[in-house]
Amino acid sequence: MNHSSTKDPKLNPELRAKLLQESRNPLRVLRRALWLAFFGSAFIGLLVMISRFTIGENVLVNDLGIQIGAVILFGTLLFFDRKRGS
Repeated sequence: MNHSSTKDPKLNPELRAKLLQESRNPLRVLRRALWLAFFGSAFIGLLVMISRFTIGENVLVNDLGIQIGAVILFGTLLFFDRKRGS
């Protein structure tokens, strides 16, 4: 087998570019999906806490702070993990 670093003429240039991009940022799609799921979960939790507070139920300030922190954290991770080219 020839393991030279020359280009393989059979390899599609678009596929080659996609594979090189994936090697630079491994598991990017999975990571972004996780950040999105965590952000969505934290945001829904925050909305539930706010709605409970507006109807008069007790909501602990610590719990509200954790939810706000989670929304900010996962939103920031999602923002910084975006594609730089777009």
